[in-house]
Amino acid sequence: MPFSVAVSTFRTPVKKNYWLIAFIVLFFALWISTLVGTSDLSNWFLENTLTFIFLIFLFVTYKKYQFSDLSYLLIFVYICLHVYGAKYTYAENPLGYYLQDLFHTKRNHYDRIVHFSFGFLLAYPMRELFLRWLGYPVRVSWLLPIEITLSVSAFYELIEWAVADLFFPAQGDAYLGTQGDIWDAQKDIFLAFSGAIIATTIVSVIKKWIWSGEEKK
Repeated sequence: MPFSVAVSTFRTPVKKNYWLIAFIVLFFALWISTLVGTSDLSNWFLENTLTFIFLIFLFVTYKKYQFSDLSYLLIFVYICLHVYGAKYTYAENPLGYYLQDLFHTKRNHYDRIVHFSFGFLLAYPMRELFLRWLGYPVRVSWLLPIEITLSVSAFYELIEWAVADLFFPAQGDAYLGTQGDIWDAQKDIFLAFSGAIIATTIVSVIKKWIWSGEEKK
């Protein structure tokens, strides 16, 4: 089937959605490899708790609600980045160390990349959810992904603190990945927020460009 950007008006069975099958196979291959090769098993399970919940949500809702292939691609890339970070812990991620040496930064910034990606990669699927699934007005569907990214990012930082401090104090430093930065949580929230703004701006510009091109025909 062709790569679809728009949401289909019909429901495609999983076995006929070849793009989605490819995403599923590649993701689970990566996910298993991160479990087998993890350097901290307790942290892997802790980091992947929300991954389990998110995948269950996608599975349960698929028959009634389906994202476009583009949204599934963006979701696929994001959760791949997340589980790869969980393999080594975010603060010890090899790709982050490579970028640290390449750009001569003071810390491993892999966690910052994933936080930015949360807003940048998931804003479009969230917009699609509000616009196509829930029938919200177009203007609201542009704003809600940005607002939700900001609120969820802040709430996630609170969850991280509570879980690490109350239930897994031994894995607290690895899980939080602050690397000595007292403003780590605030910077993570800002990056996710910025990512959502950039993504919605790009989509808005592209759509206006397409519409203007169609009007000139």
